[in-house]
Amino acid sequence: MATKFLRTSDLARAVGVHPNTVRRYGDWGLIPPVERSPSGYRVFTQHHLDCLRLARMIYAAPYPGRGFRALGSEIIQCAVVEDWQGALEKAHEHLLAVNAELEQANQAANLLEHWAQHMTVNHVDETPLAIGEVSKLLGVSIDVIRNAERNGLISIPRNPYNNYRLFGKKEIERLRIIRMLSKAGYSHMSILRMFIELDKGNTRDLKKTLDTPRADEDIFTAADHWLTTLREQKKLAQRVIQFIEEIIASKDEVP
Repeated sequence: MATKFLRTSDLARAVGVHPNTVRRYGDWGLIPPVERSPSGYRVFTQHHLDCLRLARMIYAAPYPGRGFRALGSEIIQCAVVEDWQGALEKAHEHLLAVNAELEQANQAANLLEHWAQHMTVNHVDETPLAIGEVSKLLGVSIDVIRNAERNGLISIPRNPYNNYRLFGKKEIERLRIIRMLSKAGYSHMSILRMFIELDKGNTRDLKKTLDTPRADEDIFTAADHWLTTLREQKKLAQRVIQFIEEIIASKDEVP
């Protein structure tokens, strides 16, 4: 069967982009190297179109963070060299990674809501800890604790005689929650948004608050609405797998 050749405009029209976008994707290595006709025109094949569709599917989605974007790039690079089976394996790896992050983020948010209903109250007779002791207890650096205070995530009482920070059980528990949510992928902005509501006495729907930026809030990172980002990434991963499986199936049908 003779190879059907396509023009830049054909690819652009097929995926709904400007022809310059097709050229840029070629420059970035997101589609295979492009040969030229004797008259100098770029000559594309179905393989170029398949790679372009895959790249657009991955790169046109909201930015998911460096780790997931790197996995997406690996999928594309397998496709570029026509290793569609390798691309499929990478796509399944991507989905597993998303599911693991989503489970961790959900668990952290669920633990947060449980903690909010059973928060410890400091007692006057308890002996507070110094910042160095808390650093060792929680396994975090002193700078991490200071940054949490500086960013408004926690208010730490001070010794009136020497201005040293005093950590009771209440502050230590709050620092544990901050560490847990940070490790689960949530940004400082989303954690701060949640604590603002919690400190107002709102102990319900904190999971939703973590994931819902306010109308006056700028979204700078995927972690500012982490659960939504992960759910969108899961849908994308499933679409990518389906797309690659369809390409593999179509190649198997060719006599």
